[in-house]
Amino acid sequence: MNTYHIPVMPGLSIEAMKIRPDGNYVDATFGGGGHARAIVSQLTTGRLFAFDQDADAERNVFNDERLVFIRSNFRYLKNFLRYNQVESVDGILADLGVSSHDFDEAERGFSFRFEAPLDMRMNREATLSANTILNQYTREQLTSVFRNYGEIRNAGKLADTIISSRESAPIATTGHFLETIKNLIPRAIEKKYLAQVFQALRMEVNDETGALRDFLVSALEILRPGGRLVILTYHSIEDRIVKNFMKSGNFEGKVEQDFYGNFITPFELISRKAIVPDEEEITNNPRSRSAKLRIAEKKEVNHGK
Repeated sequence: MNTYHIPVMPGLSIEAMKIRPDGNYVDATFGGGGHARAIVSQLTTGRLFAFDQDADAERNVFNDERLVFIRSNFRYLKNFLRYNQVESVDGILADLGVSSHDFDEAERGFSFRFEAPLDMRMNREATLSANTILNQYTREQLTSVFRNYGEIRNAGKLADTIISSRESAPIATTGHFLETIKNLIPRAIEKKYLAQVFQALRMEVNDETGALRDFLVSALEILRPGGRLVILTYHSIEDRIVKNFMKSGNFEGKVEQDFYGNFITPFELISRKAIVPDEEEITNNPRSRSAKLRIAEKKEVNHGK
């Protein structure tokens, strides 16, 4: 089971869900099924609705009448739950990190460690790929992608270099791309820089921030009062979105006040600061090093609606 992907902070994540044996729950990012198995093991008459858009993840679905697998992006959470005649759930878990399986599958193009086509699609039926971005986006579009999703300081120079290179031949593979940008990579932080560049492309290909926002809005609507929202984030961009939404119910993080000066927020923060993995977990699962666990509970009265 763990050869596909090792779940991050599984004990703390599942404990934070406050699982009731007869409750309905969502694993919004099924992946290797590690979190899902832990949740299902605590259910009797309850059900777990597991989402994943990746065909590879679907092969990890285990046979259990308490599990309902939905092959879809988690941004469509509410629609698919309503299709399954579920109006509300007791808890939602999302692990926003890319599966280690995807990084290790060279042909997917997620990693700069392998020579591979520039793909990066989580959903292989999608039309937009990293190849399309690198060979068709304008300078302004490329600069925006690298600056906003990778926080790349030399985003403009990176865009110029890509456009100049593709004029002679399309940038077709990860190796070709690395050769194209090699003179822009800071030697002292080479791996970090490349990780940021590839992260930016991946996020654009899969509209990760847009999907996350849609998911959070749906999660707020579908959670019953007292239900838990438990999310693992891995970089500052997605963590900021989650943090602001849990704090305020909006993506700006602006907490409104009523006539009497009371703060109007849809969630109660269970932990005001993000929970981070301990040294033992980081040693056993290096992927967890950048993880942050955020937990919120939907209030009995959702003033933010």
